[in-house]
Amino acid sequence: MQILDTPPSAISSSAEYISFRSRVPQKKIIVDQDPTKVWTLYDAGPRNITCPIVCLPPVSGTADVFFHQIMALSAKGYRVIAVQYPVYWTMKEWVTGFSKLLDFLSIDKVHLFGASLGGFLAQKFAEATNHTCTVLSIILCNSFTDTSIFNFSNTAVLFWMFPSVVLKRMIMGNFNKGYVESSIADSIDFMVEKLDNLSQQELASRLTLTCMNCYVEPQKLTGIPVTIMDVFDDSALSCAAREELYKFYPDAKRAHLKRGGNFPYLSCSEEVNLHVQIHLRAFEGTKYSACDGPSTSSTSDITMEKNS
Repeated sequence: MQILDTPPSAISSSAEYISFRSRVPQKKIIVDQDPTKVWTLYDAGPRNITCPIVCLPPVSGTADVFFHQIMALSAKGYRVIAVQYPVYWTMKEWVTGFSKLLDFLSIDKVHLFGASLGGFLAQKFAEATNHTCTVLSIILCNSFTDTSIFNFSNTAVLFWMFPSVVLKRMIMGNFNKGYVESSIADSIDFMVEKLDNLSQQELASRLTLTCMNCYVEPQKLTGIPVTIMDVFDDSALSCAAREELYKFYPDAKRAHLKRGGNFPYLSCSEEVNLHVQIHLRAFEGTKYSACDGPSTSSTSDITMEKNS
């Protein structure tokens, strides 16, 4: 019997994604003594920008899930870097590894865009480096502040021995079920495709970072501008987790998306990109700008508020 290959998703076969892969080189960087710990990244935009926006993916994501942001924002003069993590089993290891990566890239200040796990890692990195003020600002997309919301704290130490199929089921259990509009369905298909590209060790380590007993200490992030980006439709983030995030950052700007599901940076990228530009606008004209020149963002058709 002949086994047919699964056809590529609509996004991975789209003209924009194909253009991205042909125009933006993928880089592999080793910063640890262990040669198996390889960071994968895409770096686009003006190299004279020393305070880029760095995108951190969710559990299921690879660096290229931010290709819409890389293509659109770099075309407007922003330097955008999207990274993919090597296997790290503790938060301290991840923070140390990410610090070494930034040093390798000669970057001492960053703006961080973190999705789900990526948002949690962004907060923990800002917390760990608060004495050096490495993190200039943070955008949290469908993210959280406490891993206890997943109820796997006691099991997390065993993820390293779970087979890939079990780990994938755990992750996919949080994806939208039932009917969703086509753009969200396409984003899910693409993320499932990316999930299949991750090894058992990559999946296990990411789930361990997501579920091990850990929480953010907001007092260590005082003074860092934060934008909380979330969706009004179904996502894996519970209402309780969302409200807790709001409480942690009472002065944060809120970027509410009417739709977008778990992966709005894929399903409604134009709106997400506008929110990113608005977030970064406060740094324009300073040495901490992520953009080479004035932004062309518009506030039309965007709902953003500051919680008073």
